Amino acid sequence: MGGISSKCGILADGRYLDHETGPHVETPQRLKVIYEMLQSEKIHERTASIAARYASEEEIALNHTTSYIQQLKNMGAGYLDADTILSEKSYDVARLAVGGCLNVVDDIMAGKISRGFAFVRPPGHHAERDRGMGFCLFNNIAVAARHLIKKHSLNKIAILDWDLHHGNGTQHAFYAEKEVLYMSIHQCPCYPGTGQLEEIGEEEGEGFNVNLPIPAGVGDEGYIEAFDKLFLPILEKYSPHIILVSAGFDTHYDDPLGGMKVTAEGFAEMGQALINIANQNCNGKIAFFLEGGYSLSALSESVKELLLRALEEKKSPLEEKAHLSNIVHLIEKAKNLHSKFWRDL
Repeated sequence: MGGISSKCGILADGRYLDHETGPHVETPQRLKVIYEMLQSEKIHERTASIAARYASEEEIALNHTTSYIQQLKNMGAGYLDADTILSEKSYDVARLAVGGCLNVVDDIMAGKISRGFAFVRPPGHHAERDRGMGFCLFNNIAVAARHLIKKHSLNKIAILDWDLHHGNGTQHAFYAEKEVLYMSIHQCPCYPGTGQLEEIGEEEGEGFNVNLPIPAGVGDEGYIEAFDKLFLPILEKYSPHIILVSAGFDTHYDDPLGGMKVTAEGFAEMGQALINIANQNCNGKIAFFLEGGYSLSALSESVKELLLRALEEKKSPLEEKAHLSNIVHLIEKAKNLHSKFWRDL
């Protein structure tokens, strides 16, 4: 591989469409529109292709209990909870999602790529160790982090979650551990009700869990200010070995489940900021994992803008200027709360 393809890799596989959900917002169409965009924009011609594979039960058990894995394996079609539906193939597709995400981080660690994008479903960040919820079966990003710790001996992994909803499953997975820094910006009040400012981790993980719950109505400037004033300074001080991103696009202004006002360019700007941090601190190692996003047109456009930025084909349209966001007080509260762990924020 040479040129841009050596930097950026894409995981996309038609089998992820086999997780059938019927009349549900987490639909196969979400991936179909992304895959169609990848074809129309000829993204595959400019990126490396990452293969999907089925994760073993032992790999999934890095983050999930054996009893829960067996429950999903034996369940077949039906409702796991009021929001989370399975079809006959869902267990295998969920294994395929985890395995594909493991291939993404393995390819990054092998130096085949530096930036990876996992366009998989079902999503994962709500899945707890012993139960699925919120459309999620297995926690793709948490298993990937556990895999990086076990297989690649990493002990400084950063996870940034910009989905509309707080990633309760990911937070709980690492709440008492310092090997993973978990950071989330999410709408509050909103499902699942976790992710308050005061949830900062415990025991060895105290200070390695950073939440910024924000009200509905925040747009690009608020998110970018939160990045500039809170998340990026902490990432710089942490100096991770790799950055993993729970990339949900349900904060887009047109999303039916959210109340935020982020634009496609806003997602690209957040992605660019994290890519810059990765370039400065961990030789560019960064992986984006698809989570939410339920407006098909908004999802496709937002992913496209993010990829064009990652491919270095589109520069930032936003000029340096004073931020005028309505969440300054929340950012300051979070900075004050975490200043004892991360000095001079």
